[in-house]
Amino acid sequence: MSNSKLVDLELIELDGMTLDRKKIERIARGMAHVTVPEANLIRVRASRERIEKQINDGKVIYGVNTGFGKLSDIEIEKDDIAKLQLNLLRADAVGVGEPLPTPVVRAMMTLRANSLVKGFSGIREETLKLLIDMINEGVHPIVPCKGSVGASGDLAPLSHVAIVLVGEGKAEFQGETLPGGEALKRAGLKPVALEAKEGLALINGTQAMTAVGTIAINEAERVGLAADMAACLTMEALKGIISAFDSDLLSVRPHPELELVASRMRKWLEGSKRITHQGEIRVQDAYSIRCIPQVHGASWQAFQYVEDRLKVEMNAVTDNPIVLESGEIISGGHFHGQPIALAMDFLKVASAEWANISERRIERLVNPQLSGLSPFLAVDPGLECGLMVPQYAAASLVSENKVLAHPASVDSIPTSANQEDHVSMGTIASRQAREIIHNSARVIAIEMICASQAIYLEGAERDLAPKTREFLEKIREICPPLESDRAISDQMEELAQFILRENLLN
Repeated sequence: MSNSKLVDLELIELDGMTLDRKKIERIARGMAHVTVPEANLIRVRASRERIEKQINDGKVIYGVNTGFGKLSDIEIEKDDIAKLQLNLLRADAVGVGEPLPTPVVRAMMTLRANSLVKGFSGIREETLKLLIDMINEGVHPIVPCKGSVGASGDLAPLSHVAIVLVGEGKAEFQGETLPGGEALKRAGLKPVALEAKEGLALINGTQAMTAVGTIAINEAERVGLAADMAACLTMEALKGIISAFDSDLLSVRPHPELELVASRMRKWLEGSKRITHQGEIRVQDAYSIRCIPQVHGASWQAFQYVEDRLKVEMNAVTDNPIVLESGEIISGGHFHGQPIALAMDFLKVASAEWANISERRIERLVNPQLSGLSPFLAVDPGLECGLMVPQYAAASLVSENKVLAHPASVDSIPTSANQEDHVSMGTIASRQAREIIHNSARVIAIEMICASQAIYLEGAERDLAPKTREFLEKIREICPPLESDRAISDQMEELAQFILRENLLN
């Protein structure tokens, strides 16, 4: 279905059933094109025929020949049905704030297309084709990040996507922001004139919150793995006791994620001469080290739950009304974002906890009363502050995360004259989750830098496990040890971005 001349990219089929977060990430990063199987196109055509039959039979259908929301009791004349759909996009494209990043917009477009190809939305094939071609040709609508309450779907952000299909709005093409029609023209594409149901089919869904959530869950996986690695380095810096990670010990509390974390860390620490056992130096470590399997493991439990919810949603129909295969068209509530809102609030808390316990390990590294190391890991303490203030930065980020972790989903403000009297705020939850994940990456980067400095002061590089020594080299490529005080803000951020980008299991 693409006019694209770029034929060397991976091709991913959108069949409404098999999309996953890894595929979305490749599409979002521009590493893959999308196509629609013929079987799905047959379903799309059949769904459209059902819509047109109902209209020709004189049936009154919500959003097809009626107004929207509280105006749903107003019947629209047949000659005005196309204008109704265009008016919907113009009226709803009222997002505010900074534009969503291009990868998030590409994920939104992909998710919306994947829902439409299931054949329950009544969209025409040519309209779907233009959406697919925009993804493949790199026409990226400018979508403000704020303005959705998460029911009836992500109306505002999706309207900013959909309005480009009719040649309006704004879009980025080859690095330039252009009027929507001009962006389409430069890509060799033509706008469509919407017909009955199509405007609503394009915007009534949860694809903004799901897109941000999918990008966030991929980043969260990398942050969680980095947290496990940072913990390994800190254990080596502080001669942590690995006895608390014993598999037989953990088996009596059989949450699988506890052993997942412990076994990963045991593997990464294999061969280390810095790790100790119970009673060798001390009987037990502080909670921030001894309880790593329990704390990190619980965050991984939440990760698994959120991943499962997102996988269902990215292959779901979140439209209204739904065009069933029986020919019946039913207005329901699939646009409501509550399943994703709750999941993203859970991810917020889980990701914040990776940072929370990391900051406590940072404190143990820089505090000479706790570590026995040079105060604040300075080479010449007193004359130098060393890594005193990076711990402040970590504390600030952790405190900010606690504010952001307040659940967005417990709030609801009625809209559309109280017709839409309970909303999810799921898109807010998704955006906050991603912000927390980015903050947590920065905290974990600070822990890695502190552990690296402690190992440098101890001259312990040769005593590290092969796996941790290998990762230490990557840290030091970005942030070498401090011989004296220097500004490391840029290096802290660079390491955080490395954590967000690179998967330690690859």
